[in-house]
Amino acid sequence: MANVNENFLNLKNDYLFSTITEKRNEFEKNNPDKKVISLGIGDVSLPLAPVVIEAMHKAVEEMSRKETFRGYGIVQGYDFLIDRILDVEYKKRGVTLDNDEVFIAAGTKGDLAGIAELLSEENIVALMDPVYPAYRDANIMLGRNNIVYLKATEENNFTPEIPKEHVDIIYLCSPNNPTGTVLTRKQLEEWVKYAKENKAIIFYDSVYEIFIEDEEIPHSIYEIEGAKDVAVEFRSYSKLAGFTGVRCSFAVVPKELKAYTKSGKEVDLNSLFRRRQSTKFGAASYITQRAAEAVYTEDGQKQIRENIKYYKENAKYIKEELEKVGFIVYGGKNSPYIWLKTPNGMKSWDFFDKLLNEAAVVGTPGVGFGDCGEGFFRLTAFSSKEDTKEAVDRIIKLFK
Repeated sequence: MANVNENFLNLKNDYLFSTITEKRNEFEKNNPDKKVISLGIGDVSLPLAPVVIEAMHKAVEEMSRKETFRGYGIVQGYDFLIDRILDVEYKKRGVTLDNDEVFIAAGTKGDLAGIAELLSEENIVALMDPVYPAYRDANIMLGRNNIVYLKATEENNFTPEIPKEHVDIIYLCSPNNPTGTVLTRKQLEEWVKYAKENKAIIFYDSVYEIFIEDEEIPHSIYEIEGAKDVAVEFRSYSKLAGFTGVRCSFAVVPKELKAYTKSGKEVDLNSLFRRRQSTKFGAASYITQRAAEAVYTEDGQKQIRENIKYYKENAKYIKEELEKVGFIVYGGKNSPYIWLKTPNGMKSWDFFDKLLNEAAVVGTPGVGFGDCGEGFFRLTAFSSKEDTKEAVDRIIKLFK
C-alpha cells in the first residue's frame, strides 16, 4: 500500500492565487463584455529588455553550433553570471562573497523550499503575519507544525518585534510582500543579534530590493555586520528584469553559516546545500543564465531601471490617488506593493468580491496572507500604466 505524505493534507485546500484565478475566470465567463483589470497577482507586463533578448538570441545561436553547443549545465551556475552578481549586487555595497557561496536556480520558491529541507522538522519557525503563503506552505509540507506568527499590524507599522521566545528559523522579506514596508538598518541589526544569540538562521527574501529608493535602507542583509554567520539571502530576476516567464534566481549561502546536529556538532550548510542541489536540481539553462548576465551590462542596467521606474510610477499613482479620496494606504514606496485598509471595516474577501463584481478589478485579499491581513487588501504596480489608471478610476468611482 502506497501511503501518502500526510503533511500535505495539512495544507489549505486551495492556494490563495489559485482561488483568485478561479473567481476571475467565473466572472469573465458570466460577463464576457466586461474588461477585467488585474492588480492582483504580481506578474510583470513590460517585455524583456532589448539587451536581454539579444543575449538570448546569441546563446541560442551558440547552441546551434557544434563547437559552442552546451549540454548539462553546472549545478551551482556558470561563473560568468556569478562574477557579475558579486561585482554589481554585492561588491559595490561593501559585501565580500566567494563564487562558491552563490547558487543560481530557476525561482526563489524552489530555493526557499530547498534550503528549508536541510533543517530538521523539529525546528521552531517564525513567520511574519501577514506573510507570503509559500513560506508557510513549504514548512507545512516538511512536517513543521511548530510555527510562531509574528504580528505585523498598523500598530507596529507592519514590522514585527523580535520574538520573546526562542525560534530556530526566521523568515524576513524586505521590501515586504504583501505590506510593501521595509526593514531599516537598525531593525536588521537587531534581527542578526537575535539570530546569533539563539543560533537561529534567517531566510532573507530580498527579491524586491531594486525598488528601494531610500539610501538608508539596506539592499542586502549582508550589509549588516555578522549577517553571514546567520543568514541565507534570496534574490530573483522575476521583478528585477521581468523574468517571470524566463525563470532565474539565486541564493547566497555563506560558508560561515552553520546549523547543528542534535549532539551540538556544527554542520556547514553551504556544503550541504551543494550536495542537495546535486541530487535534486538540474541547473538553470545556459540561455537563461546568459540572459541574466546581460542584466549587469551597462546597457542592461539602464534598460531594466527604466522598466522599474515605470512600475514605481504606477505604485506612486495608486498610492497618491487612493489617498486623495480617503483610503489609508501603506507601501507604494520602496516597493511595488500597495497595502490598503478596506473601508468601513469591510472584510478582505468581501472587498475583493465587490471590486471584481462591481468594478471588474482584481486584487489580493489581505487575509489570504494571514489573520493579521484581515481588513487589508494588496494591489500591485505591475500592470500597464493605462490599465493601472483605469483600475484606480474604477475603484474611486465605486467608493465615492
